[in-house]
Amino acid sequence: MALFLVESVLTKAVQDQDQLERTISTIGRELARKNVSLVEVQVSRDFSRAFFIFDGENRGLINEGLRELGISVTLIKPVRLIGQDVEAVKRKTDAVNYLVEWNLPDGITMEQYLERKKSNSVHYAEVPEVAFSRTYVCEDMTKCLCFYDAPDEAAVKRAREAVKAPIDSITEILPKAQLD
Repeated sequence: MALFLVESVLTKAVQDQDQLERTISTIGRELARKNVSLVEVQVSRDFSRAFFIFDGENRGLINEGLRELGISVTLIKPVRLIGQDVEAVKRKTDAVNYLVEWNLPDGITMEQYLERKKSNSVHYAEVPEVAFSRTYVCEDMTKCLCFYDAPDEAAVKRAREAVKAPIDSITEILPKAQLD
């Protein structure tokens, strides 16, 4: 099995919390029939974007299943999870409220990325109000998504500066408690 990141624009599919919860439940149930597991979903606070992580054998089945449900797919890529294991993510033991997207520079390898992350992560201690949770790195080394629990966007920016990591965009996401 492999992990896949799916990005979606939800503007027409989801308008509120109840509709979001029904949609996520339906996605999980329908894709399970295709032997695909929904590991996690994070949704922007304004319900406009969703970031799904699926565990499955076939990217095509994920894409097909979402399209059958009327969920637009703007990106689907295999990813590697850094900072937690899949089972911990599935247990939903931590809270995250910000997602940072970083488009990786051309030519960086996974090994270089992991070494950089290892050497710089100690600097998160300089911004104790921010808790780093996990990162998904696209296997093609084009981008990564980093999840944080922070009091505000400014704190996330300070944490990223401390670990010398750029930001291409920051998205405030719905608290996980609302998705259960």
